[in-house]
Amino acid sequence: MLSEKEKLETLTRLGVDLNRVQDLDILMEQVLIEARRFVNADAGSIYIREGDVLHFTYTQNDTLQKRLPENGKLIYSTFKIPVNEKSIAGYVATTGWPLNIPNVYRIEPTTTYGFSDRFDQASRYRTQSMLTIPLKNINGGVIGILQVINAQDPSGNIIPFSSDDENMMMLFASIAAVALERAQMTRAMLLRMIQMAELRDPKETGAHVNRVGGYALELYEKWAYRHHIAKAEIDRNRDILRMAAMLHDVGKVGISDLILKKPERFNHDEYEIMKQHTVLGAKLFMNRQSDLDAAAAEVALNHHERWDGTGYPGYVDIKTGLPIKGLALPNGLPRGKKGEDIPLFGRIVALVDVYDALSSERVYKEAWDESKVLETIEQSAGSHFDPELVEIFFSCLDILRAIQKRYQDNK
Repeated sequence: MLSEKEKLETLTRLGVDLNRVQDLDILMEQVLIEARRFVNADAGSIYIREGDVLHFTYTQNDTLQKRLPENGKLIYSTFKIPVNEKSIAGYVATTGWPLNIPNVYRIEPTTTYGFSDRFDQASRYRTQSMLTIPLKNINGGVIGILQVINAQDPSGNIIPFSSDDENMMMLFASIAAVALERAQMTRAMLLRMIQMAELRDPKETGAHVNRVGGYALELYEKWAYRHHIAKAEIDRNRDILRMAAMLHDVGKVGISDLILKKPERFNHDEYEIMKQHTVLGAKLFMNRQSDLDAAAAEVALNHHERWDGTGYPGYVDIKTGLPIKGLALPNGLPRGKKGEDIPLFGRIVALVDVYDALSSERVYKEAWDESKVLETIEQSAGSHFDPELVEIFFSCLDILRAIQKRYQDNK
C-alpha cells in the first residue's frame, strides 16, 4: 500500500510516465495498474466512451489472476453499455460525478442505477467496494470511465474506499485522461494511414490491423518471457510493436489499383510488382526519428519473409529496391532472409498476419474453418514460420480468440 508521500511522488511523475506510452491499449493497461496501486484495489476496469455508448475495454483482477499459471492472462468478454443512469458506469458518464459505493450488493433501492452480478456469478468472484471515476478531457467532456474494485487494508481484508481515496483518484484521473486523449489521437492517426491503404485494398481494414497488432503483442510477450528479456525492454517493445504491426501493409498505398483490386490471380509480373509493397512500406519510415519508425520499417519490410528463406523481398536496398551487393541469387534476384536472420518483429507479424487472413472473410473468399487454419499453421512450422513462435502461438490460442472477438469486421 502506498503512503501519502509516495502517492504525491507518483502523481508528480505520472504525467511524464504515461505520456511516454504511445499505444492506446498499453496505456489503458498502465493507467489501471497505477490506479489500483494508488488505492490498493484488488481489481479494476476501464470503459471508453464512443458517442452514447461505453465500451468495456480493459480489466485487471489480482484474485482471478492468482488462479492462472505464471504469466497467464485473464480472458474477458467485451461488451458495451448505454450512457444512461441505469448502470453504475453509465450513471458516472451521464452525470460526470464519481460514485463511491461501499458495497454494491447494498445499493439503496431508490437510486436509478444498479449492480449486475453476472460477472461475479460466472467468475466466482465477490465484488464489494467500488469507486467509479469519470475520465474527462480538457473541455470537461467524459471520454471514459475508470473503475477500481475492492479496496484492501494491509491484511488483505476488503474495505470501503475512503474520501481521501476518492479525492486522490480524481487527481489521478485528470492526469490519466490527458494521456488517454493523446493516445486516442495517435491511434486515430494510425488508422487514418491504414484507411488510405484500405481505399486501395479492401482487405486492409481497421479491424484486421487491430487484430494483427493484438496478436503480435501476445506472441512477443510470451517469447520475451521465455528468453528472460528485462521487463523495461519488454514494456518498451510492447508499445512500439503493437503500432508497428498495425502498419505492416501500409506500403500498399504505392501499388496500382489495377493490381490491388484485380479479382483473379496475379500473373508473374503483377506478383513481382505486388511484392514491392514491403519495400515501399519500409521507405515511408526511412527518415527515422523514433523507435517506432525503426520497428515499423522492420515489420513492413520483413513480414513476408519465410523461415526457410523462400520469402520476399529478401536482402534489398530500401532506397532502390535492388539486391544488396553480394546477396543476390544467380538469377539476379535478392536472396531471401532465412531463420533468425529475419528480425523477430517480422517473424511475429508474418505468422499473425497469415492467421488473421485465413480466419477472416474477404470479398474473394470465405473465412476458413478454424481447424483448417490451425492445421495449416502447424504444418508451416519450420518452413513458412519460426517453429518456436508457432509453439507459442498454440500456447496462447484462447487469448488470440478473445482478441478476434474484440475486433470484429463490420458486416
